[in-house]
Amino acid sequence: MCRTGDEGEGAAPDADRGSAQERAQFSALLEDSAEDLYEHAPCGYLSTLMDGRIAKVNTTLLEWLGHGRDELVGRKYFSDLLTVGGRLYHETHFAPLLRLQGEVSGIALELKAADGSRLPVMVTSTVKTGSDGQPLLIRTSVFDARERRAYETELLRARQEADQERDRLQRLATTLQKTLLPPTLANVPDLDVAAYYHIASVDEVGGDFYDLFPLAAGAWGLFLGDVCGKGAAAAAVTSLARYTLRAAAVYDPDPVAVLANLNTVLNHEYNGADPRFCTVVFGLLTPDTERGGFHITLASGGHPPALLMRGDGAAAYLPTPGGQLIGVLPDAHIATTTVRLTPGDTLLLHTDGLTEAHTAAGGEDRYGDDALLDFGRALAPTTASKAVGAVRDLLDTFGAGVDDDTAVLAIHVPRPTSEEPQ
Repeated sequence: MCRTGDEGEGAAPDADRGSAQERAQFSALLEDSAEDLYEHAPCGYLSTLMDGRIAKVNTTLLEWLGHGRDELVGRKYFSDLLTVGGRLYHETHFAPLLRLQGEVSGIALELKAADGSRLPVMVTSTVKTGSDGQPLLIRTSVFDARERRAYETELLRARQEADQERDRLQRLATTLQKTLLPPTLANVPDLDVAAYYHIASVDEVGGDFYDLFPLAAGAWGLFLGDVCGKGAAAAAVTSLARYTLRAAAVYDPDPVAVLANLNTVLNHEYNGADPRFCTVVFGLLTPDTERGGFHITLASGGHPPALLMRGDGAAAYLPTPGGQLIGVLPDAHIATTTVRLTPGDTLLLHTDGLTEAHTAAGGEDRYGDDALLDFGRALAPTTASKAVGAVRDLLDTFGAGVDDDTAVLAIHVPRPTSEEPQ
């Protein structure tokens, strides 16, 4: 028992000695690791006096720059390591801000290596103060930003390429849009005509279209429509609709027959998984040789009603109820109305981009049919060019609230010059 007790008493000092040895070794390891961490850290470290003279620099930064320690410590200033532009920035911004705040972080600079190459870095500096609060030295961490710079350069290149591609697509969309609209409208004797196309987005081709063209026997055809969707697919339908309407009107100018022909064509061409349709109004315009003015018969396939502004200041829609979308059904119902346009009258055709426009940014309120009717009443009597100009100004007031292309076509029967509204 005594031997066992002696052994037990002797074991404790051996354990204490082992623990002390381990602690000493661990302490030495920590000291060695701290120094090694400073010298071979994954970032550069340097300390400078308050005047910028280098007092200490780690191995990592020396290796990045290709300098020996003796070349820098006590001989060079931090600003000597900078490029000309970086030195100017350091003197005018970096150093004054550091003195004012005591710390500056995340500043992008370029350092000059011994071989003349440039090293993009991110720099963070702090001022170390003594117990009396007076600044003693500046500690600076330097992070290699070569990969970040390469990433930013590649990102910039990709952005530039994307911008160039977007510009190219915008030019293509603009050019394509122009081919879908008549370069000029027909000159109809004793009639004032004006049109306007408002593009909601320069990135996509819209589906609105209009035209005014001569037919046989002193008559003229006009139409205005809106194809569902946007982009190349809508542009293809727009082109098909425009040329089909002109060709059909030459064959048979009756407005119902013209729209029925277009309905048949769209049903034949787009009857699969990707049906295409449009709203459209077609008008047959003939002069009233006995009383002056014109007769116009309008046929509508689901299109917003035309707005008639009379020469006496009255304004009203020309209702065409029950007209169905063109291209949806094999036998679409087409609504018609006929009216006489007397001197001083103006007829305005429009697509729903106008009445569907948001009246406030981000709001749910739409301009609406009632507001357009009030607009027409306030405008009448007017001319075609003045009506289109007023609509153009109205659309401008909506700004980004116009999220769909808008086309307007106005025809006006002039009074004698002295009686025209000023």
